[in-house]
Amino acid sequence: MNWRILGAEVVGTYALVFTGCGAVVANDLFNVGFGALGINIVFGLVVMAVVYSLGNVSGAHINPAVSIAFCASGRLGRRLLAPYIAAQCLGAIAAAFTLRLLFPEHSGYGMTATLIDTPRTFLFEVLLTFGLMFVIFNVLSGNGPKKIMAGLVIGGAVTLLSMFGGGVTGASMNPARSLGPALAAGNLELLWLYLTAPPIGALLAWPVSRWLQGDDWMA
Repeated sequence: MNWRILGAEVVGTYALVFTGCGAVVANDLFNVGFGALGINIVFGLVVMAVVYSLGNVSGAHINPAVSIAFCASGRLGRRLLAPYIAAQCLGAIAAAFTLRLLFPEHSGYGMTATLIDTPRTFLFEVLLTFGLMFVIFNVLSGNGPKKIMAGLVIGGAVTLLSMFGGGVTGASMNPARSLGPALAAGNLELLWLYLTAPPIGALLAWPVSRWLQGDDWMA
């Protein structure tokens, strides 16, 4: 086991949750002017930064749904799947409890919440994660400059999808991102949904992307 790989996933997911959810907390408590748009941009920027910083170490999945889809597609070894997910969850939980320590007056710590009913929330999260994983699979397929731009494109996709869905279902697209704040806030009511819908969406993106890319699939 290469512990540097797992360390990269812990650090990367910690950065995602601490920065992204921290933007939510700071905006709520101190009215720093982020607003919904600023928070969505923060999430996209931190994903971009982590991909460029740690992508060469672990692939910078920082998301169990991404790791599950990569494993199903053969891009991640099966023996690494559980350690990857454990590392991601550890990083997310540590970040959320760091926010709880720093800002005990806040109650949600950036946890994902929905404004629509449960069935529509589930479908919406499936579709959002499908969109994210579709971009990831396709930007990493083939040769040429698009792979060099992978961090920018993936970060941009996170921002776009968060802008679209953040005000509706929280636009989790990431079980670890939802797990950490839910545990810190002690609110597990809809956690099952955010743990299951994103992997389904990510898995659905695999055959569609493979069909569209043809011979360039993950080349």
